[in-house]
Amino acid sequence: MGGVGNAIRDSVLFTTADSIIGWSRRSALWPETFGIACCAIEMISAGCARYDLDRFGVVFRPSPRQSDVMIIAGTVTRKFAPVVRRLYDQMPEPRWVIAMGTCAISGGVYNTYAVVQGSETFVPVDVHVPGCPPRPEALMHGFLLLQEKIKKSRALTGTPLGRVVAS
Repeated sequence: MGGVGNAIRDSVLFTTADSIIGWSRRSALWPETFGIACCAIEMISAGCARYDLDRFGVVFRPSPRQSDVMIIAGTVTRKFAPVVRRLYDQMPEPRWVIAMGTCAISGGVYNTYAVVQGSETFVPVDVHVPGCPPRPEALMHGFLLLQEKIKKSRALTGTPLGRVVAS
């Protein structure tokens, strides 16, 4: 009888629905293929074979309706900010935003009337990845921070968490 009890104990998994939903959300992040400026080159190289974001479950998607992560990679002008917001609104819930690069975080060196001084003025940013331009490793670290944020959040009760800065 002891052998049957051990077999059942080894093959049964007890968990909560909240942890299963969180695991599935953080293990399959699908960012939108959307780049604005020079940071987009680093974002593209992070998806290539050398860095291989696929091993983290990160697969780039061509449409906002198929993606759940928006990477704002580059300088956002005031004329282009409503377009970025429209793409964000087209994404299904839950959705997350990564601001990649100094220009997306704070406007960078472009302190002019035409450049938005921070992406969080028109979309809620979850993770900031600093640098000019940030290396693909920094973007990978940003995805790992986003996965940790999703892991700490509650899927069924909807507890929002604060911003995270990749350093």
